[in-house]
Amino acid sequence: MSFLTLAAAGCAPQGGQGGDGRTISYWLWDANQLPAYQACAKAFQRENPGLRVDISQVGWESYWTKLTSSFIAGTQPDVFTNRVNMLPQFVKLGVLAPLDELGPTRSLRDADYQPGLARSWTGRDGHRYGAPKDWDTVAVFYNKEHTRAAGISDRELNSLDWNPRDGGSFEKTVARLTVDANGRRGDEPGFDKDRVVRYGMAAQDPGTYDGQTQWSPFTGSTGWKYTDKELWGEHYNFDSETFQSTLDWYYGLAEKGYMAPFETYSESNHPETQMGAGKAVLTVNGSWMLSTFAGLEGVDLGIAPTPVGPSGERASMMGGLADSVTRASPRKRAAAEWVAFLASDQCQKLVGRDATVFPATPAGTRAAVAEHRRNGLDVTPFTRHIEEGTTFSFPVTDHAADIEAIMKPVLQDIYAGTAPVGRLTETNRQINYLFAHDG
Repeated sequence: MSFLTLAAAGCAPQGGQGGDGRTISYWLWDANQLPAYQACAKAFQRENPGLRVDISQVGWESYWTKLTSSFIAGTQPDVFTNRVNMLPQFVKLGVLAPLDELGPTRSLRDADYQPGLARSWTGRDGHRYGAPKDWDTVAVFYNKEHTRAAGISDRELNSLDWNPRDGGSFEKTVARLTVDANGRRGDEPGFDKDRVVRYGMAAQDPGTYDGQTQWSPFTGSTGWKYTDKELWGEHYNFDSETFQSTLDWYYGLAEKGYMAPFETYSESNHPETQMGAGKAVLTVNGSWMLSTFAGLEGVDLGIAPTPVGPSGERASMMGGLADSVTRASPRKRAAAEWVAFLASDQCQKLVGRDATVFPATPAGTRAAVAEHRRNGLDVTPFTRHIEEGTTFSFPVTDHAADIEAIMKPVLQDIYAGTAPVGRLTETNRQINYLFAHDG
């Protein structure tokens, strides 16, 4: 397990009950964001000369395991980067401090952030447990060299639609972009789906029960909802005919040869790798991947919005991370001061100018958009979801780990073509059984 510590103040990291009472320990997992948050820490220390911040970066592969272990051992950080699917578990364990009960963060309001972003961080008890730090939506990344060669314009890619019956113009485009070993495209007679050299759409990890960068833009644009309530639902809807017909169409793209098959994806062959190698033309992916795709050598990058669905609108899950204070921190007041500063426009603008993510506040978002524009990148396919109100929330419910364990292998089998989508009806029954036997 690797644990890389980068101290913004030049001192050893502090956690749990240790430390000198003046040093706030802060954990995050994204190494790409370290420079921006080190800059925030330096600015915070200038304004609060009695306090220091130590930033520890723990790789994603071990972050949650190490964090959970720290709660048990009493070595937890004062503040950490949190993810909304972990919120129910941490609230139930009682390891988070309510921010609305801490002086410096008591005044944080939903209106301080992009619309809908803060709501997900409210527990069943009405307390706020996270201060949003950034947000993300999804869009279509594509290689302009290959779209031009297929005779597809940027304008066409910006006005795609889809439906579960014939796939609409989105499927027609993906088919056109697919090329077999004989040079035939997916929409031409004689196309050989078993000998594809360039897929219209890259392979993705089948994902878990949220399908954020896989099928969620499509299910979301049908009007389908994950659960019976927007937040803290107790009944999932994976048995819905609308949901299942959408996944049947989506994974059917692989069966037709237009989307790279399940076995193509691996930890060393992500969508960006496939695009960079010329093995795929487009992929639906998140805004947090902007710098990665923009840095692909030899790829003339284009970004298009998600296609319009049967609802008549586009759709994107709106994800985002937040900063949480641990209940056992002996420095909760100082920790709350740091969280409040992280949520301030001063820090959010610093993060925005780094252009790694879209910061949670409008001012921070504007700073990121401006920086991307200076770098020659049009990011409106991501921001338009905010402007047009076409976002939906990550499903925040209890039993997230169990639901993931139940759902993931079924999605893998459906993608691989070894299970019908109808299997999701029984899967949904198993998931809802968890809620029926709570308490």
